[in-house]
Order: sequence, then C-alpha cells, then structure tokens
Amino acid sequence: MNQIHNSHPLEVGNFHRIDINLYPLFIAIFEQNSISKAAQLLCISQSAVSHALQRLRTQLGDELFVRSGQKMRPTPYAEQIYQPIQAALLAIQQIAIPQHAFIPSMLQSLKIAIHDEIEPIIFPQLVNHFAQLNLDIQFLSSKLDRKNMLADLSAQQIDFVIDLVQPHQDHLQFENLIEDHFVVCTQQQDMDLSLYLSSPHIGVSSRRTGLLLEDIYLNRQQLSRQIFLRCQHYSTALQILAQYPNAILTIPQSILKHLHYAENLKIHALPTELPKINMGMYWHEHVTQNPRHQFLRTEILKIFN
Repeated sequence: MNQIHNSHPLEVGNFHRIDINLYPLFIAIFEQNSISKAAQLLCISQSAVSHALQRLRTQLGDELFVRSGQKMRPTPYAEQIYQPIQAALLAIQQIAIPQHAFIPSMLQSLKIAIHDEIEPIIFPQLVNHFAQLNLDIQFLSSKLDRKNMLADLSAQQIDFVIDLVQPHQDHLQFENLIEDHFVVCTQQQDMDLSLYLSSPHIGVSSRRTGLLLEDIYLNRQQLSRQIFLRCQHYSTALQILAQYPNAILTIPQSILKHLHYAENLKIHALPTELPKINMGMYWHEHVTQNPRHQFLRTEILKIFN
C-alpha cells in the first residue's frame, strides 16, 4: 500500500519531475466526484482532465479514482492524500496570490441555494439589508439540492446554503439564523391531542417518500397521525385546507406568516411538545477565512440575530 512520508526532508532537485498542475485537478475530481464537473470547474475539456488524471495515476502509482455508476469514487490512497494535498495547495495559494483588503464595494453577487418555502422568509430581508448598505449586488437564489450541496459550496458555485439544520457533514460550517416552531392550522374551533391525532392531516414535503420532520418527532413519542394528502407546497395545503373542515395542517409559524390563507382558518398551538425548528446558513470550511465571505456572513448575521 502507498504510504505518505511526512518526515522526509525537502529535496528540491526532485521537483522538476512533479507537475503541480495535476494536484488542483485531483482536488477537483475528489470534491466533484466527476470528471465532467471537474472539467467545468477548471475550464478545460473532459479529455484534458482524463489525460491529466492518467499522468497523475502514473506519477503516484495508484488508480486514485474508480468509476461507480455516474460517479468517480476515490481509492483508499486518494482518501489518504486528499487533506495533505489540499493543505499544501492552500498554503501555496496564500503565498502566491496577494491577500488584498476586502472592500465591500467590490462585492458583485450573492449566490444562495435555498428551499422555496424558506425563500420568502429570507430574501426580502436580505435584499433590503444590502440595499441599505448602498451595494450594487446581483442576488441569485437557486433551488436547494442537498445531495450536491457540499460539491456546489466547495466549487463556489454558491456562497451559502440556507436550510434546516441537518446532521453534521465534514467540511461544512453552520450558523443558526432563525429559531421557529410548529403551529396547527385548521377550520376546527378547538384543538387537543386526541383531536389532533384522530383528524385527517395534510403533509408537506418536496421529497417523494420518507417521513416528514414532524412525524419523526411524533413517532419518538409513540404517537402517529393519518396523512390523507401529501403535497409539495404549504400554499397548496392552505388552499385545500379551506375546503375540508376537519383537516389539519402542521406548519412552521414563520412560513405561515408569509402566506395568505382563508379567513375561516384558525391557528392553534401544537397540542404536543415538538423540538424547535432551527434554520441557518451553511458554507464550505475552506472559505471561512476569506475576507469576502467573512463580510457576507457578518452582514447576514446582523439581519437575523
């Protein structure tokens, strides 16, 4: 098995045999899990990436990546050398590229991936705040893709992901922005736990299958409810709710505040204890010390904290 020998002294004479341009390519393939995406990120052809990868394989004496379906999976040796290569390239970058002071007027765009139900809570305040700073910024909101968020953040295709708090992921940093809680929306005049559990429910999720967040929490208390409709948007659920007197919608309060709903609908406190809902911003750890990114994080935190 290949080994990394960190204790060896630097031998300058060996560097004429090392093509340093192959190593950013290694990082790009590793983080994108794709030759085509790495080529797009590096602004070169797929053929050039494939040929360069073959040279690196020969140089390091390892396959480095193997195809698995549509993805390029790293070998154990590639996993072993990823962090040392990334650290070395970051060190070279910091030396070779002057770190000029960041001036807010240099800011041109802010790119955020966000769930469309959360977008109305975040973007109006975001745009208004930066307008008060007299900054000429292009705001770009894109659909949240949780499967590719790490790759998109790493490649700086987006600056932030704003989402509900998720299980820890390596290389991602998180800062909480909003603490929210569920409420009950229904035509029914009163609400208790027995009525809540026996009534027909509307569930909202962008996923095709899988438990909803509130059902995960209810199941932990050995409670369950009957969902007669599962749809993608709370606005749709509220329209349907107005037509069904006994139906119930469980919805985060901050989302409900930004939606229109019929006058005959009543808002009740949830008749059982569920954890708070936390949503915030994610970013890739390698931009944590970037002055532009630091400025953006500071300003966004001012809005919501």
